[in-house]
Amino acid sequence: MQFRQQALAKLNAPEELDLPVRLARPQGWLVLCVTLVAVAAACVWAVAGSVTSTVTAQAVLTHRQGSYVLQSPVAGQVTAVHAETGRRLPADAPVITVRTAQGESVVRTVAAGRITALAATIGQIVSVGANVAAVEKVAHTSDPLYATVYVPAQQAAGITEGSAVDLTVSSVPADRYGVLRGHVKSVDRSAQSAQQIAAFLGDSQLGEQFTRRGRPVAVLVRLDTARDTESGYRWSTDGGPPFRLQSMTLATASIRLADQHPVDWLLP
Repeated sequence: MQFRQQALAKLNAPEELDLPVRLARPQGWLVLCVTLVAVAAACVWAVAGSVTSTVTAQAVLTHRQGSYVLQSPVAGQVTAVHAETGRRLPADAPVITVRTAQGESVVRTVAAGRITALAATIGQIVSVGANVAAVEKVAHTSDPLYATVYVPAQQAAGITEGSAVDLTVSSVPADRYGVLRGHVKSVDRSAQSAQQIAAFLGDSQLGEQFTRRGRPVAVLVRLDTARDTESGYRWSTDGGPPFRLQSMTLATASIRLADQHPVDWLLP
């Protein structure tokens, strides 16, 4: 009965048409304005902005010509070792001497280069085709270094020539000397097998390491040079490390992909 009387009293009361009607509180207007500004900014960014992404992959510092594995053409016992790791030899230089049933035979370099690995020791018995040494093909000490990056094939589509690359070198503390700068020189779109990588680097273990997640694509990176650094290359810090870089040094590369518009990036 009480609620019925209140309802009848409300119906009999005159309408308050002369009073202003509040559609929203000030806090509501503030939220609406902020929302509209955010939506407008998002629309402008989607049309005029860009999205930058990177690809991270394993890399190795090499000379551009690569390496080769020197094999013994004869079977016998090694009686002399004429080379040592790190030494640069001309073409047709003696590496080891092997004593065979027909006499002594000298195994020589095929092309000029630096010995990066020596597998033969005095007294060792070698067979025909046994690996004797790995030789990096470099004729002069002034030949520049490159970085060969092995990128998973499914991630290499956005890599173009001239893309910026940052290299974290394994032998250089990044927290102290920074990263090595470079740019993509070329992209080999054909997938590399473990055998192809091993033949180019002269190291079968690296061939297996770089293909654990599938056959990658080889990206050649030209290192940016700098005259005022000890290494001769440009770093993210002022001076970089106080020593020169050696070939066959492992690194981790971060390659910047081509910028994409957010609309293209968000759409499937």
